[in-house]
Amino acid sequence: MTPRPDVALVTGTSSGMGLATAVGLARAGLTVVATMRETTRAGALRQAASEAGVELDIRSLDVTDAAGAEAAVSAVLADHATIDVLVNNAGRGAVATLEQLTDAQLQEQLDVNYLGVARLTRLVLPAMRAAGRGRVVTVTSVGGAVGQPFADAYCAAKFAVEGLMQSLAPVAATFGVVVSVVEPGAVRSEFTANVHRADADAVAGDRTDDPYAALLDAYLARTATAFDNAQTSEQAAEVIVEAATTDQPRFRWQSSEQAAAFVGLSLGDLDGSAVLGATSAWIA
Repeated sequence: MTPRPDVALVTGTSSGMGLATAVGLARAGLTVVATMRETTRAGALRQAASEAGVELDIRSLDVTDAAGAEAAVSAVLADHATIDVLVNNAGRGAVATLEQLTDAQLQEQLDVNYLGVARLTRLVLPAMRAAGRGRVVTVTSVGGAVGQPFADAYCAAKFAVEGLMQSLAPVAATFGVVVSVVEPGAVRSEFTANVHRADADAVAGDRTDDPYAALLDAYLARTATAFDNAQTSEQAAEVIVEAATTDQPRFRWQSSEQAAAFVGLSLGDLDGSAVLGATSAWIA
């Protein structure tokens, strides 16, 4: 009897890395449940799947909706009997320094980038634990290891989710569940178009009284150059797929040599001077 393919649930698949990951996992032979907030935005995913010659089970899932997420996971388990792989990919960026951020904006970053990840992971763990096997792969960011100017809320949420996953990993491993994080650097995708700017209203108006305007302009100019020369979503997704399917799993993955070098700068920076020295130059 031919064994059934593993079932993978992937969040945030309407574009970018999530789209490429869903297609990549399907090409690797997994049964893929590709989710997004609104399936009306699934056109690009359907086209990519068709071009790759794979089939996807496309469903609606908003990671910030607790009841909806629970219903979605229950439905996947009812239809597919198992979830062997969870890829937490859904996320959103924000550009602002702390003084510019409201409590609501801070909460939004936590809801999408941290609490949503925790929620989905908690929902799939019972079935994985009962099966004695499973993979949880969470797409974080180099911003989960390196704090960056004007990414205060985003990096805070990504730091939090890395702490969550690193704490969970040894406990989950005792039940046969492998927990990993993937830390992309700059990736050319629609993610940057969806980044929220706290000063958006000021951009179209008078910024002469904004004490952060010059610093933000310098940061954005540097960031634009970085993203112009960034890796593609498909290249980053190859690493996510490898993390989800490899016979030699590990906790931390980076999506490129540049991402690895940047994360390494922080992980070996015991007094913080190396990171602050590097990132201060971004806003000079």
